[in-house]
Amino acid sequence: MKKKPVWSWMLYDFANSAFATTIMAAVLPVFYYDVAAKGVQESLAASYWGYSQSIAVLIVAILAPILGAISDYSAAKKRFLMFFAYMGMIASVLLAFVGEGDYIFASILLIVGTIGFSGANVFYDAFLPEIANEKDIDRISAAGFTLGYVGGGVLLAINLLMIMKYEWFGLPSTLIGTKLAFLSVGIWWFVFSIPLMKNVVEEKKMQQKRESSYVAIGFQRLGRTWKELRQFKQLLIFLLAFWLYNDGISTIIKMATIYGRDIGIDSTSLITALLITQFVGIPCTFFFGWLAGKITPKRALMLSLSIYLVIVALGYFMTSALHFYILAVCVGFVQGGAQALSRSIFGRMVPGDRHAEFFGFYGISSKFAAIFGPFVFALVGQLTGSSRFGILSLVFFFIVGMILLYVLDVDKGVEQAQAYTRSDEEPIIRS
Repeated sequence: MKKKPVWSWMLYDFANSAFATTIMAAVLPVFYYDVAAKGVQESLAASYWGYSQSIAVLIVAILAPILGAISDYSAAKKRFLMFFAYMGMIASVLLAFVGEGDYIFASILLIVGTIGFSGANVFYDAFLPEIANEKDIDRISAAGFTLGYVGGGVLLAINLLMIMKYEWFGLPSTLIGTKLAFLSVGIWWFVFSIPLMKNVVEEKKMQQKRESSYVAIGFQRLGRTWKELRQFKQLLIFLLAFWLYNDGISTIIKMATIYGRDIGIDSTSLITALLITQFVGIPCTFFFGWLAGKITPKRALMLSLSIYLVIVALGYFMTSALHFYILAVCVGFVQGGAQALSRSIFGRMVPGDRHAEFFGFYGISSKFAAIFGPFVFALVGQLTGSSRFGILSLVFFFIVGMILLYVLDVDKGVEQAQAYTRSDEEPIIRS
């Protein structure tokens, strides 16, 4: 294993996580509410943000299987990675030019940036088996994830100072500090992507022959995997549960800041709380890994989702910055653990020779599912005139997901995966 390509690959996670924290979660939602959507009715501003998130996720979900096919069949992963990365970087920089009332422009840039961020990740992930050997692949993947937490958190902390203490940087106002925060995301993303551009070399291979378009190949794969999944009853139950509760989790991540702003919490407190979540999440993710070994992964996951239910209920009654800080700690406590445990439970019930295909479906299908949470939040908020009812609507996603998890038999799912064999014609399960 060559250390330089590995570190260069991991640094890209350090680079692009700035977009996830500053743009998607913390700074842009507040700016969107206060500046871009100025003049728009308050509850509608939060709804428009939710609709923008749903549109972005829908486009990403449609593109994901196509990009996956391109990644497997072309010999140009690095070119595609950088194309989408540059798209995200440029969108981040252009956000600095959004002014009062420019909510449509801001929404378009959010959508384009999200496409760039997610599209690049398809090709970034595909490089992992090329730069790491089988023995080290899990460790390197986890290390990249941890570096992402650190990178996103460090720049968010710098951006928070630029906004709160703008005079330290010689800036005239909080607004200019906020706009420079968007600019810093594009620059940060570009600078820490340079090692990947220079040191990660794509394996030389002939471009594979294909009999149909990338679009057809991508969606044929999805259809084939869905057919095969239906033979694994327990795995399918888990996926249905995951689609629901993970949609609730992703909606909280995307909507928490703008919801807080809508109920009157100041922008500095909101961004500080998101920073707390980022750093609380690092040790707590490891804690849930330890807890799963003590009480089983399913019980540990159920515990984390129970805490999410409490978070949603408390979020409905939240009135002060202190409440938001408490909820930020709670979210940081369970966020990484819920995601890591979901992946490990799914992995245990997947047939040993089909990990790549089934995990590809896991990632793509969760993107399609994640459309509905922000949309429901936005729609309920718009219809009721209060985003409090929007946050309360997420209870449905968690409760139904937990009911499905309750009936899930993980051990039986593992047995089905182990009993799986594949003939030349079609996969079967031996009873």
